[in-house]
Formats: sequence, C-alpha cells, structure tokens
Amino acid sequence: MTQSPRSVRSQCPYCGVGCGLELLPPAEKGRAVRRDAEGNPMWTARGDRQHPSSLGQVCIKGATVGETLASGRLRQPLFRSSFNDNFEAISWDDALERITKQMASSLERRGNANSIAMYGSGQFHTEDYYVAQKLMKGALGTNNFDANSRLCMSSAVAGYTRSLGSDGPPCCYDDLDHCSVAFLIGTNTAECHPVLFQRLLKRKKRNPGSVTIVVVDPRRTDTAKAADIHLPIAPGSDLALLHGIAHLVLRENGQDPTFIDDHTENYEAFFDVVARWTPRRVARFCNLPEKRLREVAQLFHRRENVLSLWSMGVNQRQEGTAVVCGLINLHLLTGQIGKEGAGPFSLTGQPNAMGGREAGGLSHLLPGYRLVANDQHRQDVEQAWKFPAGSIAATPGLAAWQQIEAMERGEIDLWWVAATNPLVSMPDLDRVKAAMSKCPLVVVSEAYADSETSHYAHLLLPAAQWSEKEGAMTNSERRVTYCPAYRRRFGESRPDWEVFAEVGQRLGFEKQFRFNSAADVYAEFAELTRGRLCDMSGLSHALLAEEGPQQWPCPSESTTPHESKRLYTDRRFATPSGRARFSIDQPLGLAEPPCDTYPLVLTVGRYLGQWHTMTRTGKVERLRSMHPEPLLEIHPGDAQELNVVNGELAAISSRRGHITATVKVTDKIRRGSVFLPMHWGFTQESACEANTLMHDQACPISKQPELKACAVIVAAAVSVVKPIEQEKGRLEALRRLLTPTLR
Repeated sequence: MTQSPRSVRSQCPYCGVGCGLELLPPAEKGRAVRRDAEGNPMWTARGDRQHPSSLGQVCIKGATVGETLASGRLRQPLFRSSFNDNFEAISWDDALERITKQMASSLERRGNANSIAMYGSGQFHTEDYYVAQKLMKGALGTNNFDANSRLCMSSAVAGYTRSLGSDGPPCCYDDLDHCSVAFLIGTNTAECHPVLFQRLLKRKKRNPGSVTIVVVDPRRTDTAKAADIHLPIAPGSDLALLHGIAHLVLRENGQDPTFIDDHTENYEAFFDVVARWTPRRVARFCNLPEKRLREVAQLFHRRENVLSLWSMGVNQRQEGTAVVCGLINLHLLTGQIGKEGAGPFSLTGQPNAMGGREAGGLSHLLPGYRLVANDQHRQDVEQAWKFPAGSIAATPGLAAWQQIEAMERGEIDLWWVAATNPLVSMPDLDRVKAAMSKCPLVVVSEAYADSETSHYAHLLLPAAQWSEKEGAMTNSERRVTYCPAYRRRFGESRPDWEVFAEVGQRLGFEKQFRFNSAADVYAEFAELTRGRLCDMSGLSHALLAEEGPQQWPCPSESTTPHESKRLYTDRRFATPSGRARFSIDQPLGLAEPPCDTYPLVLTVGRYLGQWHTMTRTGKVERLRSMHPEPLLEIHPGDAQELNVVNGELAAISSRRGHITATVKVTDKIRRGSVFLPMHWGFTQESACEANTLMHDQACPISKQPELKACAVIVAAAVSVVKPIEQEKGRLEALRRLLTPTLR
C-alpha cells in the first residue's frame, strides 16, 4: 500500500551501513517545490534520529537520494530480437510469456533447468531475494542464482562460516563506542562507510586517547590520514601481516589460553604455521618496517578490546577467505570475540547484501543460512515451500563469473539480470560483453533506462525501486528496517518479487507463489529462519513498522526484541563441536603480480560522492561536481619514470584491455601501485571502464574475483579513442527510443 504521509521513515538504499532516513514530500501547494532536471518534484531526505544504527547521521549520498527517484526512469517493457535491432515497447503479458516460453523450451530441450541463470543484487529487498530463490531453486530446480554480493561479500560469508560455523557478523555498531583499538584493514571507511567512520572520529575527538585507530592500506586514503598507525603494506600481503602479528602475540605470551582451550580447535596446526612467519620475514613480504609490525602486535597481545573492520580490500582477493580467517584467528587467539567492543566485523557493501545472505541469495545457499549441499537443509526448505522431495538440486549452482563462462560456452539459454549493472562491476568487461552476445535471451530488470547492461539486453523490464515498493532490508549490524512504499510506481514498473511470483505461477506453481503482499512474502521467509542463527521469526512488516528497526536474532518467543546485540556471547559457536576453528592458510600474494612488461599494480575503489556504477548517484549534479571525472593516482617517482604528467591523459593497459584517464600525481599512493575509481562505465561522459583491465581469477573457496589488483603498464596517451565509441550507434538509438519514457 502506498503511503502519503507528511514524512516517511526508511533505510538508505546505498551502502551497507543502513542509515535511517526521514523522507519529506515535495512542498505543499503554494510553496516552492524542488524539481529535478526533468521537472519532477523531489522528495527531501535527512537523517532519522530515531534509527538506532545511524542516530540521525547521513552522508551526502543519502542526503541527496530524493533527487534520483524519477530522473531517467524506464517506463515500460521493451524487446528486441537481436542487439542490432531497435527496442520496441511490448506489454507485460508479452514480456512474461517470452520468459516462460524460453524457460519451458530449455527444460524440454536439455532435460533440466541448468541453462537458466539469474544474477541478482544487494539492492533487492529481502522479499525480492526470497521469491527469486523459490522460483529458481524450488520451481525450476536449478541453483543458478547468484548476486553481485559474490563480488563484494562472499569471502566474508565463507570466512565466517569456515571459522565460526555460520555466516553472520558477531559485532554491532555500538562496539565502535567501546573498543580500545579499531583495526581497519582493506577498507577506506571514510569514503565507503562514512557515517561509521565519523562516529569513530567523533568519539576520538570527545575523548582523546580512548581509542587507537590502525589502518592497513597500500594507499594513504582519507581513512589512513586519520589513523594513529598507518601500515602501507605491499598489495596482496595482508595474510602475511596477520600471521606476523599472531607470531608476535605468541612470542610475548599475549594469547588467551583459557579461551583457546575451552572454545577453539585446530590451535596446534595454526601455531605451527605462524611460527614460521617471523618479524623479519613478514617485514620483507609486506615491505614494512619491523618496528611498525611490533607496534600493532602490542595492541593485540595486551588483550585490549580490539574491533577489526574490513571490506572490499580483503574480500576481493584470490585469498579473500584465507585473509578473513586470518583476521578471525587473531580474535580467537586473544579471546576478542563475543564481548563489548571486540570482534571481527565485516562492513557490507550494499544496503541489503545481508538480507540476501539470510534469504539464501547465493548459488550455494538456501534461506536461513542453509546450504544446498546439506541434505537436511534441502529437505527443510522443500517441505516449507511445498515442493516434492528432490526438487532442490544437491550441488551448488553457477557463481557469478561461472555464469559468464557458461554463456561463453553456449550453455545458458536465458540470463536474467536484476537490480545490478554487471557491465561496470564485473572483471574483464570485454569478455563479459562477448559472452552476453552469445546468450539467446538476456533479460534485464532495471529501474533506470540507460544502464550499461541495458545496452546488452534483449528484454528490458521496468522495475519499481526503493520508495515505490515495500519491503525489508538488513544492514551490516544485522538490523532489519522496514522500507515502505511512499511514492506511486513509475510508469508500468513492478516490484521484482511480484514479477518472479507471476513467472512461477505461469510455470504451473500457482499455490507456491500465491502472495497477496510483500508482507506475506516476508512472513513466509521469517518462518524459515526459525531456530537458525539468523532467527527472525519474531519479525514482521507490522512489527517493524510499529516498533522500528530490530536486530536479529529475534525469535518469536523473545519477550525483548533488543536482547542480543552481539553473537557468541556464550562462547558457543555454530560448528558441530561448538568450538571456533583456527585456520591454517599459507600466504599466496597477488594472483597477477607485476612483471617486466606490466610493472605496476592497479587497484580500484570508490569515491565518497559516488556509489557503485552511478546509475543513481550519477544523476545528482552536486555529487557529479565532487568528482567530475575519474583520476589515475600515481606516485611522483613512477610518474617521472614513465613520463606521465599531472592533469594530462595516460593510457593504462593490462593483459585484457586498454583505457585512458587523467593523471593525478600524488604521494598518497605507494610506488609501484596506481589507483582508479570503478564507477565510470561506457555510458558516462568521462567513460573509464576500470574493470576492463581486471582479471577473473578468484578465491577458490568464496568464488569472489580478485577485483582489487592486476598488473598494468602506464604511458602518456598519444591518441585517445573513447571507450564508448564502439557502441555509440547502439547507445544513441536506445536513448532516442527511451526519451519519451523519461517524462
């Protein structure tokens, strides 16, 4: 039901901090109304002081989200038979008939549904995620559902599961107020999770000396500038650093023997591994002075309240899971988990990536933190969904990059992309484009008309976005917020869960997909979490709307919804033995290290004023003016050696492609490394497809690609060919067609 109140409370649809927003409608008649570039009246956003996660704080992206709700929207379904044709408007009935016919044809021709794959998003509401799992894994019988969370959070999922027995961050934001050490590794929190970082800095300013901030990052980011200790380690040396810290903790008897004996396993094997990582060896591997290593190790072996925070810089690595486990090892070694101000805390990249994990939104998962490879888990879900035994396949489906590889081989008949833009965020983008061109039917569900991925679609479906549909989202600290529909749906757009449910009904599963509302969907999902670590059986749309955001676990039997801010306070973990596991991985370094031909390491990241692929934030002039173009950061020494000049264009080449960018000579980047932002796809005026250069090698456990590093060469650009040039005809044709739908 669409609300029309004077103000609405919701969760911000950008990063995983999950800030509370208060949305104010356009001014009443007789007063000035703010309008976007297309003349649409704009809602105003401000921080919600009643939201317990953000306490009224909001970053510039959240504060300007009201300016993005109507601009450049996709109004109606569009179809074309080939990428060389122009799109034509079709009805929803025709669109869904094309999808179900392709599904039925693939099932009949191949004998199974493994030629059908869906690629979803952490921008889904939990309800969208859940119905997609029921459609793909239950009705169709294929586990080929994956999400862009595979590109940002799957190493954290795998690390938590491997070390603690289950996914689920054990910490909460209040721990920022109580830790004595904040250990930030692989996270530019100041720009990517700014509200949390400001909370930490405000505490430090109010009470100097109350917290020591340690930042591990090859770049001197805004996060590193605020640190008490900055460790500018060599790219790819994180795990060696963590082993070196553990080595020194043990040498100084800083471990917690009681915790180790009573609550962990595999300690002896772990001891044998870190014993070999001496300070001298680690200092050489990390290109770091021994003195700095010892300074940080002292903070751990004093058994202070250490809160470790990480994000993409750790996860997007060929050894992402190993690094996550290496970090958790330090907390197990010192007993720093399950208590106030301490623990390993992954900072989620997207607004509802946590909700997706809870709903089973990766190719190896089922709802309620279950696994498709577990017989009992499959049986539980089949019974709840009322599908026959054996309906859910027993093996994991295709992860994100595996879906691309399967398209290359001609094994995918239908690829359905929803609420994400893989033609900016995937690695090796030219290869992705070529793979998509081999797929008979590429379906893209999208709220906005001109995303890069829409140019490689056969069928475009207009999606109702946040603000136009109701649903729930879970942030990094496991807090669930109800997000109401407070605006009329744009054009013919529909919520994703409704579309998935109708496809399920058209396939003959009327009973399983008979939902009257998003609240019905959430109720069915919440019941499937009963008794699980992520128990949300006590939550409902009605309760969340009435009582506000709630943190799980929140079982229906609970008398106080806020009784558990942290997990593992009883020191019992989700493993079969109840003990946490030490991991024993040897550091590998980068998957693609520099060489004579490609002597530099390129790393990519984000700017404060933009988010992901700019589909939404790129529409806000205030944000565009903060970062008018992508800049290649390069050290003065490297710039001089390579004859590239500040403010001029440089060509950046890897084994996979070539792009150009304006040079920014700066000592904030270490020698031997360069940096580019990942936001600018080929539809942007300053196109700079950074991920074109990135390789596809991934962590073997989490299947997360190493998007944080590849080997490149940089040279002055002699001539410039816009990356968009090869697609200009297709781009302009689509824009001309879509122009009437934007008003």
